[in-house]
Amino acid sequence: MPKSPKPDFPPPALITTTAALEALCTRLRAETFVTVDTEFMRERTYWPELCVVQLAGDHEVAVVDALAPGIDLAALAPLFADPDVVKVFHACRQDIEIFVQLFQAVPAPLFDTQVAAMVAGFGDQVAYDGLVAALTGGHIDKAHRFSDWAARPLSASQITYAAADVTHLRGVYIKLRDRLEKEGRLDWVSEEMGVLAEPSTYLADPEQMWERLKPRTNNRRMLGVLRAIAAWREREAQRSNIPRGRMLKDEALLEIAATAPTDIEALARCRGITRGFAEGRMGLSLIGAIAEAKALPDSALPEAQAHRDGPRPSPALVSLLKVLLASKCEQHHVAAKLVANSEDIDRLALEEAPDVPALHGWRHDVFGADAQALKSGNVALAVDGKRIKLVKL
Repeated sequence: MPKSPKPDFPPPALITTTAALEALCTRLRAETFVTVDTEFMRERTYWPELCVVQLAGDHEVAVVDALAPGIDLAALAPLFADPDVVKVFHACRQDIEIFVQLFQAVPAPLFDTQVAAMVAGFGDQVAYDGLVAALTGGHIDKAHRFSDWAARPLSASQITYAAADVTHLRGVYIKLRDRLEKEGRLDWVSEEMGVLAEPSTYLADPEQMWERLKPRTNNRRMLGVLRAIAAWREREAQRSNIPRGRMLKDEALLEIAATAPTDIEALARCRGITRGFAEGRMGLSLIGAIAEAKALPDSALPEAQAHRDGPRPSPALVSLLKVLLASKCEQHHVAAKLVANSEDIDRLALEEAPDVPALHGWRHDVFGADAQALKSGNVALAVDGKRIKLVKL
């Protein structure tokens, strides 16, 4: 079984050539697991600009300069695809998004220590430095947390900081894996990794982006325009590689959807739209997207939020189910967020047998079965000292 990082763990190697990266990945493919992290910049771009990749095995740690002239990061692909080497991340979603963009695949097999920590009872979203301290007694230096990772050359302190994340992560992974194995919960983590292992998890669907704006209207025609222009903004931001909010702010999208301008003059009067934008290529393209949405038949328009929601559950029953969820998660030492979210609770309160994760697998054993019993009147909640307990009726 792999050991925790040794006190004499070697200093990090800085990798700046394709040949050195290929040799490193060949050596790491002999490991049972490698820890991985990235440093990237995203303030001025839509797509994350990968600056550094950190990798650690049992005997070495390396900081890969992703911006080094001529380096080909494709050398990482065989390691990330090797089924015999577990790729360990902490809070992996943004890191994996980068690798899906590079390789059109998720590193596999995958293990996220943030998810594992939730399964192990460390709370809904434990911070990495807190997890390191709790499990290994280590300390994470945050001095370079907001460093400019695109600036070159990398300083010695930046390299040390970057390497520390993946060396500490080895100890965190080993402790969590052993703990969850003893508790019979590794399968719980594997189930969660199923969603994270899907490339679609990291690909934004432009046609769904309007929903994140949470429009407060039942006007389906306006919603149709909003869907169209939110999708337009997403595609233009991707094409131009600039943040969506820098291209056009959410408030401007909502006003444009409400007024549905049909010409340059009307568009230029909208909030957050300059005349230069309205008269340029993007302004004309945006007007075209609005016109297409206005021409849609009623049957092709999105439903208003109120219609999609339908009847609302009893607030009292929702509150009872939330109390039960908190109690069962406290009892089983697992994060409530991992068992059921607010939408799941609402559906449990409203529907007889909704198809929600809480009624399947380990979640059913931890919470779902008792939630159904509570709804059916077969059990009640009571206070036992400082804890909540179930009483059979």
